[in-house]
Amino acid sequence: MTTSHTIVIGAGIVGVSTAIWLRRGGQDVTLIDRGIPGMGTSFGNAGVLAACSVAPVTAPGLVLKGPGLLLDPNFPLFLRWSYLPRLAPWLFRYLSHANDRDTRRIAKGLTTIVADSVEQHRALTEGTDAARWVRKCNYAFAYKDRAAFDADAYTWGLRREAGFVPELVEGRDVQDMEPALGPVSQLLAVMKDHGFVLNPADYVAELAAVFTGMGGRVVQATVKDFDLSGGTIRAVDTDQGRFDCDTAVLAAGVWSKPLLAKLGLNVPMETERGYHIDYAQPTERPAFPVMVAAGKFVASPVGEGLRCAGVVEFGGLDAGLSKAPLALLRKKVRETFPKMRAESETEWMGHRPAPSDSLPLIGEVGTSGVYTAFGHHHIGLTSGPKTGRMVADLICGRPPNYDLSPYEPKRFAKGI
Repeated sequence: MTTSHTIVIGAGIVGVSTAIWLRRGGQDVTLIDRGIPGMGTSFGNAGVLAACSVAPVTAPGLVLKGPGLLLDPNFPLFLRWSYLPRLAPWLFRYLSHANDRDTRRIAKGLTTIVADSVEQHRALTEGTDAARWVRKCNYAFAYKDRAAFDADAYTWGLRREAGFVPELVEGRDVQDMEPALGPVSQLLAVMKDHGFVLNPADYVAELAAVFTGMGGRVVQATVKDFDLSGGTIRAVDTDQGRFDCDTAVLAAGVWSKPLLAKLGLNVPMETERGYHIDYAQPTERPAFPVMVAAGKFVASPVGEGLRCAGVVEFGGLDAGLSKAPLALLRKKVRETFPKMRAESETEWMGHRPAPSDSLPLIGEVGTSGVYTAFGHHHIGLTSGPKTGRMVADLICGRPPNYDLSPYEPKRFAKGI
């Protein structure tokens, strides 16, 4: 095999994973990001390796429920109304998938890239210092009661079809299993054999160090354009100069959209603004990640603190933090962990890349030599290593034994 030079654009979990697998495949690799590895969207997630996250948000009935949820001050869905005219075309396409047929199709595509997430993270980190950040653990969904759990029957049905069946814990047994939870949580749906990253930002930073230790190069620069003279990638132009290459991988999350437009593809993708609050030195915290169904947030023991991450807000890339999502998140945290106190709190907001059909873009754009690896919505950390492995295999001439058609980068141009 002839060694070629690949430029990976984006140093989050997907980009760094791709770069490592490419180096293991014998490729010369340069990793380019405008910031520091792991400090973008990968920084702020809850750290869960959510293998059971196979169900998209666009379940049947969302079209009818959506307006009411948006107007409900106690539901964690927010919209900057001035942004609605720009959001509307994407939102129309997004909601068009809120039916049983599309939901099952999307769930099948998601299952391929998330179901073996713990094994994929272990394969990525095996024999490296980064392995210390990955833990196998339970992942629990906290509900008010059995009725609230039963209301999610459709989603749990999709999970069961993918092989994920929960153990149900009810009543006083909930607090026996997880003492930090208050009385508002009367049922836990516990998923075994899931995983957790102790600190997502430090994990990705260490993976980047693993990459450089393998002879890879990291460059801090802003990508401006591609040189596609002759119909295939020849170079990537940045504010730090031109970098020649034979192939390129676009793994820059929501910032991939304007770059892909330079190849003539307009991807219907929005930023889904997500929030977290880090509680420093909490008096109590769960022993493993807990998804609080009523608040749609995950509480995780990140580092020495408690991270509560979730909420959905649509408002574009440019606006700063909003007060209302953080206020609601704090309210739900107090309800869930009524006895918890912390020395201090830190707020954060990031941008989840949300394609209109809830599936990432993975593969080569035609025969351009440019490969996509972005659009992972809520499952970036979970599916990053497998996505990176799939793309690296394609570049190294080892097509994966998966159906890649659900992730076809040009599917929107085809009207799918």
